[in-house]
Amino acid sequence: MDIKKALNQSKIISNSCFKIRVINNIMQTLQWTYKSFDELTNTELYAILQLRIAIFSVEQNCTYQDADNKDFQSFHLAAWDNNVLVAYCRILPPELSFNEASIGRVITAENYRKNGTGRLLMQKAIALTLQQFNCSQITIGAQLYLKKFYNSLGFNQVSDTFLEDGIPHIEMRYTA
Repeated sequence: MDIKKALNQSKIISNSCFKIRVINNIMQTLQWTYKSFDELTNTELYAILQLRIAIFSVEQNCTYQDADNKDFQSFHLAAWDNNVLVAYCRILPPELSFNEASIGRVITAENYRKNGTGRLLMQKAIALTLQQFNCSQITIGAQLYLKKFYNSLGFNQVSDTFLEDGIPHIEMRYTA
């Protein structure tokens, strides 16, 4: 199965959760991109960094070094609504953050939360990670308050709680 087919397959799996959303009575669908770092345009990279800073630094009031050199080796999954980035995560190869492949920097813009966008993002990310790295396990570093969300996607806690940049986190693992 190729990457494009994996993206489409995850869409089929998630249709019961989220396919079309209604905002101001206008039916809209999200456009999905999946690219290596070198494939990102300047505009896409700027939008990704802008959303990551808006959520992780400003909204969560957390000062940390977001540009950690892992983006270069990662793949970038993004959801766009009329050319506006609304959800994003990066998919990391094994041995970059954990022994297993990983999904990180998972974000959903504030106006797109609680409507299935984040769930769809993660469903697509899981399918793409398993396909991209031909692996059966994915490890993530999750903020503790999102434990139930990640449990509902098949991730299980595999560590004690720890502080990362002053925010409680846990490691979680998905096994296909």
